Amino acid sequence: MKSRVIDRWINDYLSERRVSANSLIITVYGDLIAAHGGGVWLSDFIRLVEPLGLNERVVRTSVYRLVQDDWLASEQIGRRSYYRLTPSGLRRAEHASRRIYDVRCVEWDGRWQVVILPATLSVRLRDALRRELSWAGYGAVAPGVLVRPSSDSATLMEILDGTGTRDKVVPLDAHSLDALTGLPLKDLARECWDLEAIGATYDEFIARFRPVLRTLSAARSLDPEQCFLVQTLLMHEFRRVLLHDPQLPAQMTPNKWSGALARNLCQSLYRLTYRLAQQHLLALCETPSGPLPPPSPDFYRRFGGLGDMADDVTGIVAAP
Repeated sequence: MKSRVIDRWINDYLSERRVSANSLIITVYGDLIAAHGGGVWLSDFIRLVEPLGLNERVVRTSVYRLVQDDWLASEQIGRRSYYRLTPSGLRRAEHASRRIYDVRCVEWDGRWQVVILPATLSVRLRDALRRELSWAGYGAVAPGVLVRPSSDSATLMEILDGTGTRDKVVPLDAHSLDALTGLPLKDLARECWDLEAIGATYDEFIARFRPVLRTLSAARSLDPEQCFLVQTLLMHEFRRVLLHDPQLPAQMTPNKWSGALARNLCQSLYRLTYRLAQQHLLALCETPSGPLPPPSPDFYRRFGGLGDMADDVTGIVAAP
C-alpha cells in the first residue's frame, strides 16, 4: 500500500526543487539501468519516469540532447527506439559510482594527483577535461593546475584516455612532505574548493531526507513504485552534492563536517528501498532481447554490501 506521507513528500520535492530533466535521466541511467547493461526501450523509460514529472515530450527532448553530449546512443528497431549509455556515458557513470558507493576509508598517505593544462590545449578539450576532473574531485590550485589529494592514478589515466588528452597534458604524482600538517592544508582546501557551500548542501540533504528515512523505517510494508521514486530522488540529490565534494582527507576538512552523516543517511535509505526499486524497474522495462538482465555483481557491493545487511538507522533517525 502506498504511503500518503511519502506521496506528499515526493510531490513537495518535485514542486519545490528545480529538477533538471537531463540530470534526472542521467541519475536513472547511471544508478539503475547501467547495472542492467545500460539500455532500455524509450517507451518503457518514459513510463518509468513519468511519475517524476517528466512527460514524453520532455524525455524525448532530453535524450536527444544527451545523445549530442555523448551520454546516450539511440537505435531504431522496427518502430521502437532503444537508448543505451555510450562507452563515454558508462565511464562517467562508473566514475560517479565509485565516489558514491565506495565506502573504503583509506588514510591519506600525502600523495597528490596533479594535472597541468598547457596553454596550447584547445578550449574544447580544456573545458571537457576540467568538467571530467571536477566530477572526479579535482580542484584548481592555480590557473591551468588541478590537484586532488589521492594516490588513485588509475582514475586519472582513465579520464585522460577518455577525453583524448593523455598526450596533451602533464599528469604528475606528487607527495606532501608533511601530510599531517593541518592548518596549511585546510587553507589550501578553502582556496581550491568551496567547502562552506558544500557543507551547507550536505546539511540541506540531511534535513530533506531524514524524515523519509523515519517514515519508511516505521512502515509495515513498502510500495515498489514509491521505493523507486524515493531512491531516484535520493541518489539524484546525493550525487549532485557529492560530485561537488572532493572528499578530502580529514586533515583538510572543516572541524564540523556533515559529509559522513549524509553518507550514512543515504546508505540506510538506499538499503531500505533498493530491492523494491529493482522490482519496479524490472516490471516496467525491457531490452530488445527481452527482460533486463540481472544486476552486475558490483551492484551488490554498493555501500560496502547490500544483500542481507541490516540497516543501522537508529542514530540517524533519532537525531533532531
